[in-house]
Amino acid sequence: MTSSVDNFDRAILRILQKDNTTPLRVIAEQAHRSTASVQRRIKRMQENGVIKASSAIIAPEKVGQIITIIVEVHAMRAHASDMEEMKRSFSGPEIQQCYYVTGEADFMLVLTVADMAEYEAISSRLFYNNENVKWFRTIVVIDRVKATMETPLPMLPTV
Repeated sequence: MTSSVDNFDRAILRILQKDNTTPLRVIAEQAHRSTASVQRRIKRMQENGVIKASSAIIAPEKVGQIITIIVEVHAMRAHASDMEEMKRSFSGPEIQQCYYVTGEADFMLVLTVADMAEYEAISSRLFYNNENVKWFRTIVVIDRVKATMETPLPMLPTV
């Protein structure tokens, strides 16, 4: 995968990760490529799944989602079909991020809610009423110190 993404692609991706509304001509200037080349590279990276989506990062508190919650979930059964079912159940719109992890827990979820009553309803539906949830632990975030979806993109060594 990394061999198909060269340093010019990485330069383009760095710019897009900071602001995906940056005009192509500006990206081209900063990446030292032509506008047409940048456009082709972006299209190729979208088609190859390097660029999975273009979206806005919203400040949850500005839209009424004032509480960020991290939930550790431990499954009762770890069969492949059970894990796939849990992945599906943890992929709803109320879940901001879901990670299938190693360690004591099987899943780490991140979600934002307006209040604890909303979280209580979500936890009842997703955890208490899920026969494959052995236990779950809720962590309430006090302060969002850093939140980004940027992937570090070091330059590749040139030969």
